[in-house]
Amino acid sequence: MSQEPKRRHSIGRKGKRRAVIKLAVKMSISCANCGATMLSHYACKKCGYYKGESVLKIKTKKKEQKSEVSE
Repeated sequence: MSQEPKRRHSIGRKGKRRAVIKLAVKMSISCANCGATMLSHYACKKCGYYKGESVLKIKTKKKEQKSEVSE
């Protein structure tokens, strides 16, 4: 005996089933310390604060000062 369906599902029935399968937008809030947008329940990637406490040490890139060479 085969396990194949006897009839094909209609387009509407397929669409109803697939209607609940969708991408959800993640909740974003603004950081209380620096004001950057961040995901809720996560530490801020810009300043490293979570619930008013510093939990991450953020490394900052040093700008290279270009000295002009006179020829």
